[in-house]
Amino acid sequence: MRTIGLTGGIGSGKSEVSRILCDIGVKVINADEVSHEAYRLGSSGWREVVGAFGEDILRKDGTINRSKLGDLVFSDSGKLDLLNSIVHPITRKLVYNRIDNARKKHEAVIVLEAAILIEANWSDMVDEVWVVTAPEQARLNRVHQKTGLDIESVKARIFNQISDAERNQKADILIDNSGSIDNLEVLVKKIWRKQIGIL
Repeated sequence: MRTIGLTGGIGSGKSEVSRILCDIGVKVINADEVSHEAYRLGSSGWREVVGAFGEDILRKDGTINRSKLGDLVFSDSGKLDLLNSIVHPITRKLVYNRIDNARKKHEAVIVLEAAILIEANWSDMVDEVWVVTAPEQARLNRVHQKTGLDIESVKARIFNQISDAERNQKADILIDNSGSIDNLEVLVKKIWRKQIGIL
């Protein structure tokens, strides 16, 4: 089984690339969705996160308000490091289990979409790394339009991720998402045909 790690900075368009791949029938594991399980209500991860950041991050039903938690940690690198030290190991184990299940089902190719693929040292779980890139201004605008966050808050989130240069250095394939969605779709399908040979 061939395993591709798909990553990119916030607003780069990695989720769009995932959507395109899903549309052509590729099995995609979304690490962000998996991470929700890492601190689901009542789990050990939930208890650790609440213990570290307090009950103010909880909704009325007891679940963790990811938006409120995000506002808290993305403005403080120390708090972000603390959250990552709790959530990343749990998420890694859950992701590995999904990759292993896909292998048992004899999937030919799977894609692991993970924003933290490189900084969390998850590259050892994949055979190759594909990085989605886009100009910073485009990324700022996309995240602002999608989330409603002000530009300074978006900049803070970009700043708290590794740099594009660090990410690109680890890439086997770079996917330039500086154009339209249609252009991205054409590019992704072209890369997939060339690298994988099936579509």
